[in-house]
Amino acid sequence: MSKTPDTSVESDDSTNYELRAARVVAQNPVQTRRSYFWDTLNKSPEERRFLFKLDAGILTITCLGFFIKYLDQANLVNAFVSGMKEDLNMFGNQLNYVTTIFTVGSIVGNIPSNLLITRIRPSIYLSTLMVFWSVLTMCLSRITNYQQLYALRFFIGLTESGFYPGIEYMLGSWYRRDELAKRAGIFNITGSIATMFSGYLMSAVIGLDGRGGLRGWQWLYIMDGVISLPIAAASFFVLPDYPETSRVWYLNEGDKAIAKRRMELEGRRKRQPFTKKKVLKILSSWHLWLLPLPIFFCVGAGGAGQPVFALYLKASKHPKYTLRQINNYPTTVPAMQAASTLAYTWISDSVLRGRRWPIILWATSINLVVFTSLAAWTIPVGWHWACYILMGQGVAISPMMMS
Repeated sequence: MSKTPDTSVESDDSTNYELRAARVVAQNPVQTRRSYFWDTLNKSPEERRFLFKLDAGILTITCLGFFIKYLDQANLVNAFVSGMKEDLNMFGNQLNYVTTIFTVGSIVGNIPSNLLITRIRPSIYLSTLMVFWSVLTMCLSRITNYQQLYALRFFIGLTESGFYPGIEYMLGSWYRRDELAKRAGIFNITGSIATMFSGYLMSAVIGLDGRGGLRGWQWLYIMDGVISLPIAAASFFVLPDYPETSRVWYLNEGDKAIAKRRMELEGRRKRQPFTKKKVLKILSSWHLWLLPLPIFFCVGAGGAGQPVFALYLKASKHPKYTLRQINNYPTTVPAMQAASTLAYTWISDSVLRGRRWPIILWATSINLVVFTSLAAWTIPVGWHWACYILMGQGVAISPMMMS
């Protein structure tokens, strides 16, 4: 006689977890002075433990993933000003073409990737993307002409295209409104740190020039890959997917029930299939048409601050800058971005109580002044430097836009 499985115990356990989650998660947490510093301090002990595990897991691995994304993305200009231009006989606008081809790869991959991330577990999909772009970055160390550079940068842009929106989507599936901007800010800061680190790493590997028959810029790509691959491998086991599908080892059933309850209180629904009505609703949303404007003025154009600063220093004749100075001085741009991101996200989550638009308006206004000044070009050298550095604060609104 066959024995049917008894699901009553499992059902009772699930109900108990849900009831407990309802007790420990407050609908509207009371703001305290301590919570302005860090938002878990006004939560219940159970919710604090849950958030500690979540921060230690998802926030750590996503920060490391974003670090290697920007490390593998920012190395182009460092390599270009450190000998790659001459070795590959690059001239004219070919650096711009490489950047454009990378952007085309990102555009081509963006929409398909954003659709796939809702259907494939992020721990598999995003981790696989990280492995692919890490391997492709190491392949750059063996290129012998700019045509190979074009091809590899296209595929790096294609594989990197889904990472940032995928991570932001996943963060929004776990964190509440008063928590999200700070986490998104910390996540974005690691990109700034990676951009700075790429310049310092290039300065360090200059000493390897000629070792193993490779130039210093080739060693840069190899070192980037060596750093990236272990992080990509670890993400398969640490990314938690979504509250309703998570199988990650560091969250138990009680934690998942708390996560689901938190998202219910935020009014976030479970993922649903795409329908014609849903697509039309997306296309008619004001967010889709208005938010790209500050993204263009601040995030897109502002992201050019460091590479353009490096090219400006390389072209300078009076004074003439050394290779290390050309790589190191522009790191002040991502340093400004990191500091601004911390300030903007903490102010938005605490003092502004989740409002994003005042910060976005402020940063966009500064960047308009900066771009107007640079368009004039014949400005004092000190203000020229200041404009490049201030472009970094514009990029800092990225977590505001996504949260």
